[in-house]
Amino acid sequence: MPFSNTQGSAQSLQLGLRANWRQFSLLVLINAFVGSMVGLERTILPLLAEHDFGVASKTAILSFLVSFGLVKAFANLFAGHLGDRVGRKRILVLGWLIGLPVPLLIIVAPSWGWVVLANVLLGINQGWCWSTTVIMKIDLVGATRRGLAMGINEAAGYLAVSAAALLSGYLASTYALRPQPFVPGMVFAGLGLLLSWLGVRESRDYAALEALQMQSSLQNPPQDATPSQLSFREIVVQTSWTNRTLFAVCQAGLVNNLNDGLSWGVFPLYFAAAGLSTKQIGFLVAAYPAMWGVGQLATGALSDRLGRKWLIVAGMLLQAGGLGFIALVHTFWPWFVGAVVLGVGTALVYPTLLAAVGDVVHPSYRATAVGVYRLWRDSGYAVGGILAGVLADVFGITFAIGAVGVLTFLSGLVAAIFLQETLVVGMRLKHNCTVRTTSPRFPP
Repeated sequence: MPFSNTQGSAQSLQLGLRANWRQFSLLVLINAFVGSMVGLERTILPLLAEHDFGVASKTAILSFLVSFGLVKAFANLFAGHLGDRVGRKRILVLGWLIGLPVPLLIIVAPSWGWVVLANVLLGINQGWCWSTTVIMKIDLVGATRRGLAMGINEAAGYLAVSAAALLSGYLASTYALRPQPFVPGMVFAGLGLLLSWLGVRESRDYAALEALQMQSSLQNPPQDATPSQLSFREIVVQTSWTNRTLFAVCQAGLVNNLNDGLSWGVFPLYFAAAGLSTKQIGFLVAAYPAMWGVGQLATGALSDRLGRKWLIVAGMLLQAGGLGFIALVHTFWPWFVGAVVLGVGTALVYPTLLAAVGDVVHPSYRATAVGVYRLWRDSGYAVGGILAGVLADVFGITFAIGAVGVLTFLSGLVAAIFLQETLVVGMRLKHNCTVRTTSPRFPP
């Protein structure tokens, strides 16, 4: 087993949100600092590319997003795998150390290449720190409140993204595009590192306890290979392809973050071309993650009651509708309505996808499987950066937004066809009726 025994015997631990509220709350606060780091960029970077560095091509402007997405995707993968092997806390602290120089690099950047490099480091920071806080919360709460836990986690992160986007837009409109909007990032990174280093405790033993409870619920424990003996390659293949439910989850996550990449990289340029001020752009850019963040406080818990599948499908279809509406209208308040609809759709999807992965996979390799899912999900930033940039350069920004809306609609249909309900698996664990299968196929 890849679990340690750093916190004492399993008998001294207790799963659940209430039993672990102090550590859970600390991880929520840390994840807010993680979200703030990326939120500072959402209003400013595309405008900075045109204003300070004279970058005209939309594809070139979105190069920062491609580098961020690719690096974050693989950082997620290895965060999960390393978290299973060496512990979650070490990866969390290391992620903050790598993120410390990001704001300073952007402030002093003499060329656009420096900004791209800063986003490589930011991708590692986001992949390792956000993934680890997700995994540690799943470890702490157990099976029965997983959707609520993910809703709180993602709400904290994306409300912080929204607040930081508003802050950077205000600082840019009041002072300049550099350096003032990025100075708060130094504070966020420092506090995140300090709290992670001094306050966070390792959580692998909680996952070990859940695995032990699952094993003890079996009347006839199997004598052959256990989930903990699955190879890294087997976990990647199972999560990405052979388990049809996890495949549906991964593709929906990828397209969801393709949308987010579009909003980050293209929306500021789209709104600026219509003559909106930096402050107005900051407000619109912040509205989307704000609705996303607030909504997740309800949708995560709702998925614990109603199930995961149809919330995911409905969320993808709402996102498609929001994008289509933004492409069709041309003034501030209709754009605000479209951003709100996009945020509500994302709120339905985001914590529910994470909870679905946690439902299906065994605790002994959960961190690695979550990392695989987040690999595919955050690849959407890179795919979105390339696709949106090329389409915007060739056909215009409006066409790019509409095309991504159609792609999102199709992703919702794929989820409706292939995704099986996963909540029943967690409920079986709650009542000690059965246990999740080690088969790469979804359990019956």
